[in-house]
Amino acid sequence: MNNFKSIIQIGIIISILFFLFFKKMKSKSIGYKQFNNMLIQPGESHFNNLRQLTFSGENAEAYFSKDGKKLIFQSHDGDSLCDQIYIMDIETGQSNLVSTGHGVTTCAYFDYPACKNIIYSSTHLGSKDCPPKPDYRMGYVWKLYQDYDIFSSSIDGDSIFQLTDSKNYDAEATVAFDGSKIIYTSMSSGDLDLWTMNKDGSNKKQLTNQLGYDGGAFFSYDAKKIVWRAYYPETKKEISDYNRLLSENSIRPMALQIWTMNSDGSNRRQVTDNESANFGPYFFPNSKRIIFSSNMHDPKGRDFDLYAVDINGENIERLTYFDGFDGFPMFSPDGKYLVFASNRNQLKKGDTNIFICEWIN
Repeated sequence: MNNFKSIIQIGIIISILFFLFFKKMKSKSIGYKQFNNMLIQPGESHFNNLRQLTFSGENAEAYFSKDGKKLIFQSHDGDSLCDQIYIMDIETGQSNLVSTGHGVTTCAYFDYPACKNIIYSSTHLGSKDCPPKPDYRMGYVWKLYQDYDIFSSSIDGDSIFQLTDSKNYDAEATVAFDGSKIIYTSMSSGDLDLWTMNKDGSNKKQLTNQLGYDGGAFFSYDAKKIVWRAYYPETKKEISDYNRLLSENSIRPMALQIWTMNSDGSNRRQVTDNESANFGPYFFPNSKRIIFSSNMHDPKGRDFDLYAVDINGENIERLTYFDGFDGFPMFSPDGKYLVFASNRNQLKKGDTNIFICEWIN
């Protein structure tokens, strides 16, 4: 009998040990805190201690909170699903849904400087369903869903407040680090222009008025300058094609160039000048250089990497060398880390994941 009890006790102890072992293994298997410098490509000399933060689906546009401890980003995993907005705790890797779960969302950002609220664009007022996917039979296009409006909410997704209510596309919104303004792209003028507004949606002001697309804008850290991507058609054919697509609420993101201007819309200057697609620009913390994504090195235009350039367009430096997509970069407010989206280390074709690394100057 005693031997039988001993066997049972040993069995219980072994079961507990196995439970604790597999629980520990499970907590490590996701790899939140694990560096994988093997994913750093030759030539990526500014990267150290690279960490993968998401592991499946399409994840993009991850942006830091002021304290550098959280990321807000858009994500979906499955062709039948639409992007929704999530906030991730970088230390634990845990993500929580903060958008409504309805319609499609894009371009979320923390409401600086307190970061107790967030902003993002969503079509959920127009329909709870995902809108129709773009028709690529006439080439690659972005859809400019008319139901997109910009919303503010508390950091947990509650207390939603509508900031724009035009009948056309309002999206691509970000906040100045001092909290002074929101900048966004709107079709309320009939074209795709940059606008600013107060954080409560008041005092809307149009900054650009040249025919073409102005979007993806960010303020510098001192809130004195703005960087954005732009496409301005010049020839009769380019103008005709642009206007035709715009009437169909679409745009073809081809030769996008990087521009800067003062925060009041003055002193507009072109930074890049090539026949490539340049997008996702973001100021370095010192506001003297810009990091962005481009396919300028790929004659086929399919491979996007990160680049850096002085604000006057000089000293272009290639930063990443992965054969695929690297984009949507942002420096942490203290300049010590870089977050970006990449196709590297895919589980399946089409996956885009979020990565973070220490930045080496």
